[in-house]
Parts: sequence; C-alpha cells; structure tokens
Amino acid sequence: MLPEFLMSDRGTPFSHRYMNGYGSHTFSMINAENKRVWVKFHFKTRQGIKNFNANEANEMRGVDPDHSQRDLVEAIEHGDFPKWSMKIQVMTDEQAKAFPFNPFDLTKVWPHGDFPLIDVGTFELNEVPKNYFAEVEQAAFAPAHIVDGISYSPDKMLQGRLLSYPDAHRYRLGANYEQIPVNRCPYMGVNYQRDGAMAVNGNGGEAPNYFPNSFDEVVVDRSYKEPPMQIDSLVADWYDRNAEGDNDHYTQPGLLYTKAMNDTDRKNLISNIVGAMSGISGTKRDEIINRQLCHFFRANPELGMGVAQGLGVEINPEMFGK
Repeated sequence: MLPEFLMSDRGTPFSHRYMNGYGSHTFSMINAENKRVWVKFHFKTRQGIKNFNANEANEMRGVDPDHSQRDLVEAIEHGDFPKWSMKIQVMTDEQAKAFPFNPFDLTKVWPHGDFPLIDVGTFELNEVPKNYFAEVEQAAFAPAHIVDGISYSPDKMLQGRLLSYPDAHRYRLGANYEQIPVNRCPYMGVNYQRDGAMAVNGNGGEAPNYFPNSFDEVVVDRSYKEPPMQIDSLVADWYDRNAEGDNDHYTQPGLLYTKAMNDTDRKNLISNIVGAMSGISGTKRDEIINRQLCHFFRANPELGMGVAQGLGVEINPEMFGK
C-alpha cells in the first residue's frame, strides 16, 4: 500500500506544510493502572492537502530544489505557523486477538470505521533553527526515545528500528551523541556511561561508574516497570507474512485506489507508474513487467489494465470475466 501511496501525487507534496504525517508503526500506551492498549499515531495537516503532479515536481526540482524547506521556513518567519491535528487510533488486546489480520503489520492500516481517529492535541511549528548544524544536523531522532506512558509493540519493523536508529547515530555523531545539547533531555534518568569520544558533560566527575555502589543515592524507580506482554503460544516460530490469515496483500491497496482516490488521482498514479516502469530494460524486461502487472491486477483490474496499456502490454479483457 505504501508504494501505491508514494507513486500517487501524495508522493510529491507541495511542501511539508501540506502533507499528513503517520507513525505507521503500532505503538502502545500504558495508563496509570498499568493497562496497555495498542495505538497508531496520525498527524493531519490543517493547511489542507496540496500536491505537485509528476511534471510540476520535475520542473520544481530544477527551478528550486529547496522549495519545500523554503516554503516551510518562510511561513514560520512570517508568523503563519503550520499546524497539524494529532490523532490516535486505539485497539485493545482483545480486539487485536480477534482482528482479521496481524495488527502489527507495518504494511497494513487499521480501518477508521472500526478504529476511529481520536483527537489528542495540536502540533505546531513556530520557530526556525538559529544554528542549522547544531539544531538540525546533529539531531538524533529515534523511535526508541519515548516518554512516560508510551511504549512498543510486537511490530517487527519497529523492533528493528529500535536498534538500528541509535546504532546509526553512534556511527554518525559518536557514542556520546545523547550529550550533544540538541539531544540532551533535561529529565533523563541517571546512567553510568563514561568515557568515549566527545564526552562533554563532565564524564561523571569523581562518581563511580557502576551500580549499585556505596557512594550514590540513586535508586531504581519501580514505577517504570511495564506490564508483561501475554504470549499466546508456547511455541516460538518465525513470522511468515504469507501465512494463512496474513497473506492478503491486495485488499487495502485496492480500496486506496477505489475509495481514497478521485479520477485525477487514479490517472496520475497510473501515469507515474508507467513512467517509472518504462525504463526497465534488459533480457528480463518482460518477466519483470509481467510479474509487477500481476500485483496491480490483484489490487484492482482497472489499475492493472491502465498500467499494461501504458506500457504497451496486450491483455485480454475477457480473462477477468472467467
């Protein structure tokens, strides 16, 4: 579904101000009673959706490759602060177990009819960086950085990113990247990390670097202990995305094409796909094109036929009536 979304005009937004943001992953929230629910985060632009088509995007790429960033910065400097409505979807553990497909599958969305968007707050950008390198280039965002009440889930891709993002920051910014001012949390817990390149926070002074010890008065805050996740099976097995019950890869892309797109969106999507696939060459060209066409036809016959016609591939329409 994500490739179809990106190949549409939504993949070339007019600027950052005119696009939505999606957490995509399934996270969890834990309340004061230590009860967990699964959540997805959404940020809906209040500026409205505004996109370039492929030709406009290609032209702007040559005229002003920094257009999107420039539009955002100039709007903030003029006091036209862009805003997004922050919303969440909530799913209980019982609902997750009864869900028709894996609710932790990054490639799927939760139907809004079953799990409506809940208003949480407003996200506003109202200040530009004073020093781009210090505040932007050195910033180290990661899904592993969470606040009280938010936690993780069995989402396989999320679990991989919990490791890979901080690991990439260690290579890019150094082992002590969390000591850089833009990344330094004033409310972070105590740790005993010492030494390493660019240790710039006093390196712990004369305090010991082990726990427990007889010198510090640091205690473990048990309130941060999360509730256990229930395991539904005593058998450990690998997750097969093509296993029965998890192998529907085409219903949601088909609904995106028929329900979420208008005629212009569908026309531009087909045009963008044809433009991208027209460059396929070599001895495996026909095999690659036909294999990809199968995916499009399974999502929606009209989509598949439009791409096939654009690529000059002959398809017998009668085959769909059998």
